[in-house]
Amino acid sequence: MDMSSFSLENKLAVVTGGRRGLGQGIAVALAKAGADIISIQTKADCSETRELVEQFGRKCYSYQCDLGKLDNAEPLAAELERIYGPVDILVNNAGIQRRHFCEEFPIEDWDLVLQVHLRATFLLCQAFGKRMINRGEGKIINMASLLSFSGGYTVPAYAAAKGAIAQLTKALANEWASKNINVNAVAPGYMVTDLNTALINDEVRNRQILERIPAQRYGNPGEIGGAVVFLASEAASYVHGSILVVDGGWMAR
Repeated sequence: MDMSSFSLENKLAVVTGGRRGLGQGIAVALAKAGADIISIQTKADCSETRELVEQFGRKCYSYQCDLGKLDNAEPLAAELERIYGPVDILVNNAGIQRRHFCEEFPIEDWDLVLQVHLRATFLLCQAFGKRMINRGEGKIINMASLLSFSGGYTVPAYAAAKGAIAQLTKALANEWASKNINVNAVAPGYMVTDLNTALINDEVRNRQILERIPAQRYGNPGEIGGAVVFLASEAASYVHGSILVVDGGWMAR
């Protein structure tokens, strides 16, 4: 295979939650492969990610948007493409976590987690997807999870959202594969991010998690980036509706 099929040279990628954590690792990996980045995040400052992206000679634009309040992504997609040009790659990475026992889980937290992880993802897929369809090409990568396959503990809203993300990814792929739009998802295992700080600080849960991971460690954000680059590239032109697990072997146990 010609290795140029992995290149993202002159592509423009939107990454939600690109300010830190997995999103930052993904943005940097995409930039290293040649793409310019639009990072969408709640806070305006994205200077750290911008500096990392610019080290590879790529551009990084910051766009402030609270996905927890997003009701319509059409104006957002129209504005971004008007300012920066056609978006070739959409990575729906932004996420939040709320932990409560199921019988005590506040409905407000349930609604917020589902809004950020599921509703906003669908709205963004819809808004950017229709533009990709009109142009005849595009790559969409959603962020699934190990909890797309299992139920987790004290995170019912997150598990419900991530299970739905896996199914949404397949549903979109079924309709859009024939239109030359690749829709896939990455399912990260346990990563060293703010989302998992509570687990890492819980001595018992942290030990239980590490005992199950064959790699015997948590992953780091950069290790998700390679999977996203592959799915965003022409090397994955015949990959549709897949959930690519990057978990240090957790699911193999």
